[in-house]
Amino acid sequence: MEANVDRALGDLAAKKDEWARLSVRRKLEYLQRLRKAVSANAEEWVDISLSAKRIPDRSPLAGEEWISGPYAVLLLINALTKSLEAVDSGSDVLAGTRIRTRAGGQVVVEVFPGDIYDRLLLNGYRAEVWMQEGVTPANLRDHVASFYKEQDPAGRIGLILGAGNISSIPVLDILTKMFIEGQVAIVKMNPINDYLGAVFEEVCRDLIDAGFLRFVYGGGDVGAYLTSHHLVDTLHITGSADTYNKIVFGGGEAGADRRSRNEPLITKPFTSELGGVGPTFIVPGPWTDADLTYQAEHLATQKFHNAGFNCIASQVLVLPGGWSGSDRLVDELRRTIRSIPAREAYYPGADERQQAAVAKHPHAELLDAGPIPRTLITDVDASGKDEYAFTTEFFGGVYATTKLDTNDPAEFVPAAVEFANKKLAGTLGAQFIIHPKTRERIGPVLDQAIADLNYGSVGVNGWTGAGYLLPTATWGAYPGHTHDDIGSGMGVVHNAYMFDWPEKTVVHAPFHPFPRALKNGQFHLSPKPPWFVTHRRADKAGERLTRFAADPGWRHLPGIFAAALRH
Repeated sequence: MEANVDRALGDLAAKKDEWARLSVRRKLEYLQRLRKAVSANAEEWVDISLSAKRIPDRSPLAGEEWISGPYAVLLLINALTKSLEAVDSGSDVLAGTRIRTRAGGQVVVEVFPGDIYDRLLLNGYRAEVWMQEGVTPANLRDHVASFYKEQDPAGRIGLILGAGNISSIPVLDILTKMFIEGQVAIVKMNPINDYLGAVFEEVCRDLIDAGFLRFVYGGGDVGAYLTSHHLVDTLHITGSADTYNKIVFGGGEAGADRRSRNEPLITKPFTSELGGVGPTFIVPGPWTDADLTYQAEHLATQKFHNAGFNCIASQVLVLPGGWSGSDRLVDELRRTIRSIPAREAYYPGADERQQAAVAKHPHAELLDAGPIPRTLITDVDASGKDEYAFTTEFFGGVYATTKLDTNDPAEFVPAAVEFANKKLAGTLGAQFIIHPKTRERIGPVLDQAIADLNYGSVGVNGWTGAGYLLPTATWGAYPGHTHDDIGSGMGVVHNAYMFDWPEKTVVHAPFHPFPRALKNGQFHLSPKPPWFVTHRRADKAGERLTRFAADPGWRHLPGIFAAALRH
């Protein structure tokens, strides 16, 4: 094992300076070939994932593997290509974006939609990246694509510890490390999904053959050897805070003691995306029965996409007490969960995590009779201290609800933010669901709440999973974590505009789907999104979107729209 790792790292060490100083034009050529390779291998990629997760290949659930697999990767390749072409030509990377300044001076860049295809395929969606303090309109571009401003940059080897749940994560991390940060990369595949290694190696064949990328396999012993290896310059992990702490401080009591003294074993730059307890805030308003039904499907998606094995899954539904819609929404959510097929709990430890949640919350409801029942824990005490549902990521099919003691939207929104910031573990993603009429009435309150919310990705009427998918958005925890208090991690990935100092991404989406939106005065064409767990044609929509991203053109659109609208 050690000899293989040493050989891989030795190959990369010999090539790291060459990659760092390689012309942008040459890197664009690698991106073009990578896009073709993803397209050529997309079907095998999806088929292998479906088999491993025991999803029938004709199931609508196959859409998850298309969209969160090769489609997500192709989107980032296309967005990076556009940015690097701007770098290569000496033009403005941010050309065409809308830039504004919030009260107080915070800079906001609208990063989506970017072109006519974005406006058609996700009509009604938009995304902004809000910058950290110190970034101004005058110096914003000084904090974009900084690596490409360096003269003769020194090469570095980046270790990527791959995720085991969403198949696109390792390749998206490769794109971030290599094409934004200028590092060669060694990827240690997670044993949970290392079945994808052969496909990934084929997809990345040109980079591997040129000596700029290596894949390695194995368990914790391989990971431990890599993280402490003298040739590794930087590290990145997608996983849990517990795993991160064991790597940085060591395990057991000795590790806990080192962490209490903030004496890490590893002091190299280490970025991370570590999940947490994600909230969804239900803002009271004039919801109809149709709204309750649709948003219950939305909430079920936020929890049960990929069988619940998502770091960005919604875990705590924060409801307004005294609003009649709260109990009706939970009833509709319960019905929706029972209506969707139970999934194979392919991710290790799901049964233990579900049992622990039930043990800590004995009033939990088991919604089916499966080996690991989907579980709903209602009315967790919002005033309670250290409630298990608030402090521990379930990472599986367990959903919790809680209520705040107000049904006034203008009071509920800031109270929900204060609750999440103070009581919920992690800072990765949160979302508001708010009726357009309510949003119009309390717009400044909502804007301030978004600013006050300490999360790296915020959705307004959209799941923050869409923020993961959008390549020009940033993906990562809210800034400010430290090694001894890592929370949801440090640093960002994706980030096709290559911002240095982003604070958060905010994704805005329609409250009503098309065509019902038109009846409610919302002029957009977005139907039920294809990532909804209730979408009956998600497999067709996902495949057609992937084919479009591999070779964008108008000819793909009729088939995409036909699949998306027949939901």
